[in-house]
Amino acid sequence: MSGASVLFDAPGPRARLRHHLYSVLVVIAVVAGGWWLYRAFAEKGQFTAAKWKPFLEAQVWETYLLPGLEGTLTAAAISIVASVFFGMVFGILRLSDHAWVRGVAGTIVELARAIPVLILMIFLFAFFGTYKLFPPDQLAFAAVVIALTIYNSAVIAEIVRAGIRSLPKGQTEAAVALGMRKNQLMRLILLPQAVTAMLPALVSQMVVVLKDTALGYQIGYIELVRSGQQEGAALQNTIPALIVVAVLMISLNMALSFLATTLEKRLRSRKKGGGAVLAADSVVTDAAPGVDVTKN
Repeated sequence: MSGASVLFDAPGPRARLRHHLYSVLVVIAVVAGGWWLYRAFAEKGQFTAAKWKPFLEAQVWETYLLPGLEGTLTAAAISIVASVFFGMVFGILRLSDHAWVRGVAGTIVELARAIPVLILMIFLFAFFGTYKLFPPDQLAFAAVVIALTIYNSAVIAEIVRAGIRSLPKGQTEAAVALGMRKNQLMRLILLPQAVTAMLPALVSQMVVVLKDTALGYQIGYIELVRSGQQEGAALQNTIPALIVVAVLMISLNMALSFLATTLEKRLRSRKKGGGAVLAADSVVTDAAPGVDVTKN
């Protein structure tokens, strides 16, 4: 069959009919669930004008939502930059020729990945407060940023390691044959190609960082979710306030994804235009895995 996929057999008439039926049932279930949720909120008066009118007032935004939004964006921005930097460093260290370097880096990465972010935030908050390492008004902020950096650096390190190992082994061998040093090989050949290949995974982790800033609520950090709940408690409109917070968080995540998609397209266009090889299109998925970096 010309239209058949190489991954699975093309569905026949009965299978297509069954898939359409399943799709219709799912749509009906989603619509019914949405309608039930709407009716439940409406019966409790959550959609009355009095509940939503405060969000049209500048004072509510200046007092609650904008400071929370600033806290979320500040913690997320610093954590993302630091996580990408340390993740790159530890990802490369895990590919070192020296066994002791790989062992130390691997141990740190595995320990950091094993600790839940919330527990790490609570521990750091208590630790910083006990030993007075930061001013009292900066304890929660420092604990949130450092906890997010530690955990996400470990995850990004694995993303970087996997991205570099996915590249064809022949490129490493060719670079070594040309006399390139290991740092030149990594900086000029492997990392530029791996960045685009692992960009979707990096963006997903950045979205996780943005969302995990809400965990700072448990240690008193002023971020968007905490500000929304404070606004809801003060004005007796908790559900509308949390809905507004959810819309803001979804908008931020979509904006981050859009920026990453735009960046990826530009990187791909540079490759097609004859520039440096930066696109994931050049990754041969059936090549021998791993990066065999030999000593000069």
